[in-house]
Amino acid sequence: MTAAMMRRLLWSGAPGLLAGLVAAAVVRAGDIAPADKRSDYSLMSRDTQAMQDDDLANPGMLFVLDGEMLWSRKDGAENRSCADCHGDAAASMKGVAARYPAYEATLARPIDLEQRINSCRANHQGATPFAWESKELLALAAFVARQSRGVAIAEPADEKLEPFIRAGREMFERRQGQLDLSCSQCHDDNWGRRLAAAVIPQGHPTGYPLYRLEWQNLGSLQRRLRNCMFGMRAEPYAYGAPEQVELELYLMWRARGLATDSPAVRP
Repeated sequence: MTAAMMRRLLWSGAPGLLAGLVAAAVVRAGDIAPADKRSDYSLMSRDTQAMQDDDLANPGMLFVLDGEMLWSRKDGAENRSCADCHGDAAASMKGVAARYPAYEATLARPIDLEQRINSCRANHQGATPFAWESKELLALAAFVARQSRGVAIAEPADEKLEPFIRAGREMFERRQGQLDLSCSQCHDDNWGRRLAAAVIPQGHPTGYPLYRLEWQNLGSLQRRLRNCMFGMRAEPYAYGAPEQVELELYLMWRARGLATDSPAVRP
């Protein structure tokens, strides 16, 4: 089956959308205007919004509670906890998730929040890093991210991040996979329209780690990016790959100014 045939199947039932994508392949619509930028929360149903807003109904909060216990648990050869170094997370971690991925000088490249947690485990606790998408890593990341709820995503301050932001943007705009689609064709050019029954969001990562009803579980932004690449019939990058982090970094730059809302709930 050709890429064109697959695109026709993908967009069946949405005739205007395919035409828009073809036009976008010739002339990019450009960035979303600041006045039009919005969290994916605004495009959810009222029921899903209500689930996210109520900490007693939000299933992601169960992971936050587990993360709170992990924060205080001593571990590793150093027998130290996160709290031993950082104290009260409500104070020390406020705003942290809003400025990751961040530049790591020892690696000469950016790392994301999950990688920072595992770096601290290895280098300061003498503990084994958590596996990607493990309950422990998601829980601790969700607990840290929860402390930044309501904080605006920061403009990257370190100029050494600029080439990595550019690389992430190039990846976001590059067509790939058997469907010959790019991230930007959906999330810049066609947000608010429908793909089958689902509303296409702008794709801002304000709520990660988040609870996705489709998954019935908490998941990282890297898991979501891999899902999108599978959907495009493209080869996904491995967890922790530099390309994944560069794309994360660009998405956070693109969402700058929006408030964080982890743990978010999404369809």
